[in-house]
Amino acid sequence: MSATSSYHDVVRVRRHEHVAELVLDRPKAMNAVSTDMARAITAACTDLAADRDVRAVVLASTHERAFCVGADLKERNSLTDAELVRQRPVARAAYTGVLDLPVPTIAAVHGYALGGGFELALSCDLIVADPTAVVGLPEVSVGVIPGGGGTQLLPRRVGAARAAELIFSARRVEAEEAHRMGLVDRLAAQGADREEALELAARIAGHSPVGLRAAKRALRLGHGLDLRAGLEVEDAAWRSVAFSGDRAEGVAAFNEKRTPQWPGE
Repeated sequence: MSATSSYHDVVRVRRHEHVAELVLDRPKAMNAVSTDMARAITAACTDLAADRDVRAVVLASTHERAFCVGADLKERNSLTDAELVRQRPVARAAYTGVLDLPVPTIAAVHGYALGGGFELALSCDLIVADPTAVVGLPEVSVGVIPGGGGTQLLPRRVGAARAAELIFSARRVEAEEAHRMGLVDRLAAQGADREEALELAARIAGHSPVGLRAAKRALRLGHGLDLRAGLEVEDAAWRSVAFSGDRAEGVAAFNEKRTPQWPGE
């Protein structure tokens, strides 16, 4: 594992060979997303997106009792209307940064993942949670709505009616129910969410980096389209990898019964 990179002292990136771990590290505020933390998440995601050596990302937390409790409401309370308008694109860029990562991304969730914290997890492709996880989008209870993608990402996970119930009621959902509802994808043993997420990411990272990026692109762009349009998206993604070095190496390795040495191009 290479040295850890730090962003504004509230976000860290750790490298585990081809897996990057994006770590929320603002423990005194239970990882509440302040303006500085939003900038840090955006900067880290920009660097990760540009790093062709990264094949999978795990989004994790250093806090024992929280993944992320959402927006920093203490900071928000101090902002004027004009300052809030200026802060909005800064906050939005953090969620978009996670959502737009070009490689498979897994959230490792324990404790509270509420509001913007749950939206960060929803921006990932997969969510691994331990039994302490509590998730929810409680924004209407404080007079706003989810602003980090929640109204769009949650229905794509659990359907429009279930998402409406959760958003309108602002209720918190504990881990077992969240797993049954599809709010999280895997339920790990207590305290093992990060370990399981890293293991899954390492397995993913063993595959073709060109194939992984193209598969994610096809999944994301094709979602919600009618079948014929979706198949065109898939065909375009297939053509982008069909004549790649990774495809040639993958076929050769299969026939020679050896582990592929992916060129990544």
